[in-house]
Amino acid sequence: MNRPASTTLQNQVPDTVRSDVRTISLIGLAHGSSHFFHLLLPPLFPWLIKDFGYSYAELSVLVSLFFIVSGTGQALAGFAVDRFGARPILFAALTSFGVAGLIASTATGYSMLLAASFFAGLGNAPFHPVDFTILNKRVSQQRIGHAFSVHGLSGNIGWALAPLFMAGITTATGSWRTACFCGALWAVTVLVIMVLNRDALDDRAAPADAAAAPKTAASAAAVPQEHPMAFMKLPSVWLCFSFFFWSTCALSAIQSFASPAMQAMYGLPLSVTALIVTGYMLCGAAGMVVGGFLVGRVQRLEKVISICMLGSALLLLIVGTGWLPGMVAVVVASLAGLGTGLAGPSRDMLIKRAAPPGATGRVYGTVYSGLDLGFCLAAPVFGYMLDHQMNNTVFYGSAIALALSVVSAVIVGDGVSKKSKIAMAAA
Repeated sequence: MNRPASTTLQNQVPDTVRSDVRTISLIGLAHGSSHFFHLLLPPLFPWLIKDFGYSYAELSVLVSLFFIVSGTGQALAGFAVDRFGARPILFAALTSFGVAGLIASTATGYSMLLAASFFAGLGNAPFHPVDFTILNKRVSQQRIGHAFSVHGLSGNIGWALAPLFMAGITTATGSWRTACFCGALWAVTVLVIMVLNRDALDDRAAPADAAAAPKTAASAAAVPQEHPMAFMKLPSVWLCFSFFFWSTCALSAIQSFASPAMQAMYGLPLSVTALIVTGYMLCGAAGMVVGGFLVGRVQRLEKVISICMLGSALLLLIVGTGWLPGMVAVVVASLAGLGTGLAGPSRDMLIKRAAPPGATGRVYGTVYSGLDLGFCLAAPVFGYMLDHQMNNTVFYGSAIALALSVVSAVIVGDGVSKKSKIAMAAA
């Protein structure tokens, strides 16, 4: 006896929800772990200086090496993801994190710390092309916005937890080596979880929206085969790269230099100004949650991005003037994170719309390498500003960088809109 179609549909919907939640949760855990390993070594710098006698300038090379390897590898990883699939690349990346933690825990000198930073950067490189390829292939369209939201939120959580984890274990045990070894154990634990749930990470399986599968297959067949490097000619790819570069320059300034800059400007103790980074990241996380709902309700995503990012830029400009009372300035600077968080899911969806068929991994890998370049180049620029008592320019520079990122987003959005109209007219 055949079941009614309505009954079959009711049975499928919960399965789709469970499948989406499972995939989103796994990718969130993996992405949070990648951000955790951004900060494997930096929280330990005071202990490394004490044990080895290195300067902050010498240790900053470890950070630069991490992002050079990550940025270069991220652009290349996109090709590997499109060629071999995202899942095996994810497993390799987590393994590289484990190796980084083990090397750091046994380091006897500068060369081993450099090696640990290298393997951490190598592990970080594939995450954005891996994550977005799996999410776009496995998660149904009605929940893709929430998937992007959780993805961004998990990254912020990883950044927030790493200093507590590394410094906390070091303080409790009296050994930074133990903290690094625990970091390696964390990577191995996450790897085991991913392997046990590998079926939910298979980006080569059928699309999440089963009803759309025939249409997707037909569309894919209709798309002419292009050279693997053809996407590099698309202006939208480099505009998205530019967006990430400028927005990350602003983030780098806030993460690394906003606290000492505000201390000098407003006369607040570092214990108070350090709250800026925490507040900025927490507001960003809250914004990402709300931003996930906006993605499914707004067609012109560049408008959401523009309003949110310009709002954040305005708040940072106000802080840079020095006009506000000290604690009010801390709150206002923290609230600037809300706008960048709100824009996050819309940003990721805009890149998805701009990516040509079959090149998702390559596009995300290339675009997100702008993030690594931003971290690499912004640090010495804003560090120079602080060294020369140009404290307010840290906030002015962040605001200008956010405004420049908006320009890129608007141009990409216009291009996507025109392409959509042409496709509708042809249909």
